[in-house]
Amino acid sequence: MKKQEKSISFLEQFLPEGAFEQVAPFFKSHTIHLALTNERKSVLGDYRHPVPDAPFHRISINANLNPYSFLITLLHELAHLFTYVHFQHKAPPHGNEWKTQFRHILIPFLGKRFFPSDVEKALFNYLHNPAASTCTDAELFKALYRYDEHKPGFRLVDDIGINQYFETEDGDIYQKLEKLRTRTKCRNISNGKMYLFQGIMEVKLTRRKPEFA
Repeated sequence: MKKQEKSISFLEQFLPEGAFEQVAPFFKSHTIHLALTNERKSVLGDYRHPVPDAPFHRISINANLNPYSFLITLLHELAHLFTYVHFQHKAPPHGNEWKTQFRHILIPFLGKRFFPSDVEKALFNYLHNPAASTCTDAELFKALYRYDEHKPGFRLVDDIGINQYFETEDGDIYQKLEKLRTRTKCRNISNGKMYLFQGIMEVKLTRRKPEFA
């Protein structure tokens, strides 16, 4: 058992202070191979059930996540593990069975100052109907985003002022015009067309109006 505890001790540096002691028992009761990976834009973590060639649970998590995102992602994948243990292949990936397991695992971490107040508030709301990814819940995503390390000038569309300009990853420049209910209307400066952006999309703020606007 001491060998197993030592093998997961590295996790402590990725988690909020004090959370490791509450996470460690999961690894004592199940054989889990945990891998930390480089940033994957389409996924924060992944779970794979045991197979004959790899007879253990496998979890991978992006190593660049802030401590709060890392903990939530780890608990998300552990919920997949317990869903598999209880239901095998009979439950859908993010169905009611998984949602129940996720709530059961996450709730003991709330109210213990593992999360900042804004993240915890968003988590409480998120738990009413947990989704496949925290990226699908705008309130939780924005709360967690505040604790990420960002390159200078980068921010979310929702955090840019009306009439300000921003540049997308492909180099196009837009002007933010109007915040709608679920999207933000923006004008593409090069072709004059209107586009709708998700508020949680990260873009680079452009402070000077382009010459071709």
